[in-house]
Amino acid sequence: MDVKRILCPLDFSEPSAHALEQAAQLARWYGARLTALHVRPTVVPHPDISPEGHMAPWLVTELETLRHRVAAACSEAVAASVQVDAMASAGEPVHEILSHADTLGADLIVLGTHGLSGFRHLVLGSVTEKVLRRAACPVLTVPPRARAAISPFRHLLCAVDFSDCSDQAVTFAATLAQRAGASLSLLHVIEWPWHESTIPETLGVPVAQAQAMADYRRYLETGATERLAAIATAAMPGGRVTTSVAFGRPYVELLDAARRDGADLIVLGVRGRGSVDLGFFGSTANHVVRSATCPVLTVRG
Repeated sequence: MDVKRILCPLDFSEPSAHALEQAAQLARWYGARLTALHVRPTVVPHPDISPEGHMAPWLVTELETLRHRVAAACSEAVAASVQVDAMASAGEPVHEILSHADTLGADLIVLGTHGLSGFRHLVLGSVTEKVLRRAACPVLTVPPRARAAISPFRHLLCAVDFSDCSDQAVTFAATLAQRAGASLSLLHVIEWPWHESTIPETLGVPVAQAQAMADYRRYLETGATERLAAIATAAMPGGRVTTSVAFGRPYVELLDAARRDGADLIVLGVRGRGSVDLGFFGSTANHVVRSATCPVLTVRG
């Protein structure tokens, strides 16, 4: 999977600036073109914008001023030889971001998140949350100053549930790890009601049934381990890939693994826009994006 065009919306906040650093870094690695976009929120329909898109002179002047401000924010990226387009538009922010992503053929959208822990204080209906739910291309969310922009990533963690969207995520993670010279960990989590050392019989389950459950657990683990090994070999032949299987709640195990292993990036596959729109809140992706202290890349299946 290649990245040729990156879109990074800016609101001139510190989290936004941090996201721009990461977007510029990715653009440099991939040799991609970076579009930095500021959207001036307007009421819809706006009295100074005609149905044909013609704007009042004062709004044209304001957008040009904003465009220069975007260009100034990108000065370091330009100095690092990144190809940058600075843009400013007026309208409903989510619509403008998604419209520009579609028009540009963006391969990746990079967004900063607000709050002490990623999305922990995210307000439902915010721009970032809506873009995450509706974007057709992968989206990278960058927590505010969780870590300085990693140059390059050192360790990537990719969740694997053996779905088609999970395959897409592994492919993206592998290409990024190869470009960055990073290690890659693949983690499959099996939903399980007890922690590693807990024996069902201690909760009143008869010994025979407890043994059957333990045998079933080993069966699931063996099968998942074999499938992960095959995926790892296909994704990065000869590369630095490790695999592991955990039992528990997927988002809890994934976040624990990211913290324990010092992951610089978590990669998740998410299903098509329809199911994400309906089920994003309460899903594994939602919990991970809200609580991760490192950037999270969601890849659409």
